Parts: sequence; C-alpha cells; structure tokens
Amino acid sequence: MSSTVELRAVDDRPADAPIGHAAAPALVSGQHLLGLDELGPAGIQQLLSHTDRFVEVNQRAIPKVPALRGKTVCTLFFEDSTRTKLSFETAAKRLSADTMSFSVSSSSVNKGESVRDTVETIQAMGVDAFVVRHSSSGVPWQITKWVNAETSVINGGDGWHSHPTQGLLDAYTICQARNGSAGDAASLAGVRIGLIGDVKHSRVARSDVQAFTALGAEVILIGPETLLPPSIVGWGIGNGTVEIGHDLDSLLPTLDVVALLRIQTERLGESLVPSAREYTSCYGITTKRLGLIRSDAIITHPGPMNRGVEVSVDVLDTHPGVVITKQVANGVAVRMAALFLLIGSGVDVL
Repeated sequence: MSSTVELRAVDDRPADAPIGHAAAPALVSGQHLLGLDELGPAGIQQLLSHTDRFVEVNQRAIPKVPALRGKTVCTLFFEDSTRTKLSFETAAKRLSADTMSFSVSSSSVNKGESVRDTVETIQAMGVDAFVVRHSSSGVPWQITKWVNAETSVINGGDGWHSHPTQGLLDAYTICQARNGSAGDAASLAGVRIGLIGDVKHSRVARSDVQAFTALGAEVILIGPETLLPPSIVGWGIGNGTVEIGHDLDSLLPTLDVVALLRIQTERLGESLVPSAREYTSCYGITTKRLGLIRSDAIITHPGPMNRGVEVSVDVLDTHPGVVITKQVANGVAVRMAALFLLIGSGVDVL
C-alpha cells in the first residue's frame, strides 16, 4: 500500500508579500489520495480548511485562479458518473488546469485494451493527476504502481471500498451548515449522525464514517441487517464512535444529521430487501416521519437519489435542513482543494 498521505504547507512568499496572497500548499511530490484512512484526521482537517478558500473563489464573478496553469488532469472513469466526474473536471478548469476526459464507451478498452495499457498510454501524453473510478476495489491503488513518481492518483470511487472526496465534501457541508464554514479546526465533536440505507455495499458510507469520526462525530449506521456490515471494527478513525441501529423511528429524534444513502436497485433483485415499498416503509424518510426529525437537523444525500424511496418529495421540499444541492456545490471546492494540495506548485491564488 502507499505511504500515509502527508500534507505540508509550502509558503515561498517573500517577507513583504501583499496580505491576502497565499502560496499554494503541496503534498509531498508523488503522493496520492486513495482513502481517508491514509489521509488521517490531521490531513482531513487541513484539506477542509483549504476548502474554505475555494468556496470563496467559487463565489466570485469569475471563479477561476491560475494555481494549476500548465498542469493536466485526466478523469479516468470506468463507471458512469455525473456528479463526481463533472465536479473534478470543473475543479481542474477553475484552477486553470488542462483536462483530459476518458470514457470507456469510446475507448480502446472495448477492443480489449487493459487498464494498465490505457493508463500508460495516457501517461505518455503528459498527465499530472489521474482521477480514477472503477467497479473493482483497489484499482486506483494498483494504478499508483504504473504511473511515474511525479503523477498523483485520486480515488474517485472504487467498488465498495472508498470514495474519499465524497466523504470530505459531506463532512465539509455538515460543518458549514452548523458553523458557517469548516475553519482551521473543523469539528463534529458530539454531533450524532445517522447514516441510513445500504451501508454494506456503499463506498460512500465507508468514507463518510471515516471523515465524520475523524472530526469526532458519533455515527449510527441504520438499516436492515442485510444492508449493514457484519462488523464495524476498523470503520472509524480519530476520536469519533460508530455503532449500529435498526429502529429508525426511535433514533430519528436523537439525530443532528440524517445522512441518506442510495438503495442500489440491484439489491432488490438479490432479496436483500423485499421490495422498494417495504424499504420505504421501514427506512424511508417519508412525510409521516417528517415530524420525527428535529427542525434544526441537517439532511444529506450523496446522489443519485431514488425519490420516493430513500426520501419523499415532501421532505425535500419542506424541511429547512436539506443541503443536497449544497453538497454538490461544495464538491467542486473540496476537489479544487485536493488537486491544489496534490499538484500545486506554489503559485499565488488569492
């Protein structure tokens, strides 16, 4: 496995540099972002702190900075994606990087080309970072063995394993909703977060738990036994806690955050859930359950959502704590921060 990701601030400004200009921090050359367990609580804190800067950039009339001018980012997606792929490409462009977009349907993979040959072909064109999504767990890690020492690999979601930037953006959005921003000391200490749905098969769930517990949250995994992991040993990092619960109705009034997960339709065919209707009856955030959710609670969903299954349209339209579109917006800022820290070269950006 790759070494622990170490974030370090690099400040090459002269002593008389204008206030308001900051040199780009950078990861140790050749590092990767494969999972939040490797990043660790300190790295998560630093990345969320830098996200604040890019939220501000994205609010400008012209949301673009020259931080990655001359760099090239390739989105190497072997699975379909809307949010993550477009978010990374938008993030790269707002940092002034060039982008290359790989699609399986129009590539030589359909002619039998291997993942390794695909990576090495694109690498030869000159790439500073690959953002990788694959249906098999571990593929982004394997790709780190095939790229050169100066190229970074970011995990854009691999199998059931990990989706680190989703965990980061979910944690950031919750901090923002509660405190206005993440700040230099993002904290979810004592915050009760219910992660509801298909936890067992969800890479988002694993990264969410790591991000939330790294910031001190109390996480409850809620769902039927068939959709929860047989063991939660090793799921959390930092000072947070993880537990399992099944009775949604009794738990909802205790939650500060209701974090929903998509029910993957293939699970219905595997008899892990009797039907979508049965799931909604037991674990959906329905209009009837709206009264059980605290008015100051936050409701999240990583998307894509099954409206009427995980959550009703009425809840989405009426509860003041729904922050789903804010998650999407913050995803761009989080990914700008990740790219900036990984492949930035000390260029002033503010």
